[in-house]
Amino acid sequence: MTTQQIVQIAREQSAMDCNCSPDDFLLPENKVVLSAAHPQARRYLELPFLCHFVSYGHQIVASVREEYREIARDYISRYPAVHCFETPHLHVLSGRLRPLGADVCFMAEYWLPDLGRLHRLPCRYGTRLLHASDFAGLYQPQWSNALCRERKELDVLGVGAYDRGELVGLAACSADCDTMWQIGVDVLPQYRRKGIASALTSALACEILARGKVPFYCCAWSNVASARNAVRSGFSPSWVEMTAKPLSDIAKRNGTAGFSEAKD
Repeated sequence: MTTQQIVQIAREQSAMDCNCSPDDFLLPENKVVLSAAHPQARRYLELPFLCHFVSYGHQIVASVREEYREIARDYISRYPAVHCFETPHLHVLSGRLRPLGADVCFMAEYWLPDLGRLHRLPCRYGTRLLHASDFAGLYQPQWSNALCRERKELDVLGVGAYDRGELVGLAACSADCDTMWQIGVDVLPQYRRKGIASALTSALACEILARGKVPFYCCAWSNVASARNAVRSGFSPSWVEMTAKPLSDIAKRNGTAGFSEAKD
């Protein structure tokens, strides 16, 4: 598998997620498609999308429900692709979405391994390869980036770092789709800035590739520490996504559902 093949696999997966062609992400112009469920889409996605934007650094593919088609088309036609994922232009999109009971909810950058840079980095602590059967007692807050309590069945592989028998760092991956496994990593606060995260992330990425799957990594633009870990671990930024959700869903995630009623 080459780095170019890895990127192609990612585009193919994005195409299944968005209900479009992999080549649509390479077009010189933006494209709007109708969203639809797909049996091979990433398993945590809630499809069809209301309004979802993806860019691999060229232009934008917007995957939407019919009622959001013109909103998405107008928005991505108004501004350069790179600026559609940032303020102040996002306020324009929000102004169109909110009357329909929706708004921007998720924004993230996705990373893929650069095989020219990826290699197992050394760790000053002992490490151990972990499997799903080893995760049972680890669904705790300190490991919530590496493991997902709500989707335990997807967590398949991990690498742990141990200090005198105590788990101090954990990178684990979820089988989010047939070809790609997503890496998350946690390190206990007192063990950070010691290279543990990058050692575990790079080791797990190599283990995933050895199993014929593509490792990928996701973080928010504002999460500088996570982005630095991706770079140190041999990953490169590959695509970005932005997703709108119903206002009711956003309120629940913010812990503000029912707030105005209770206040009254």
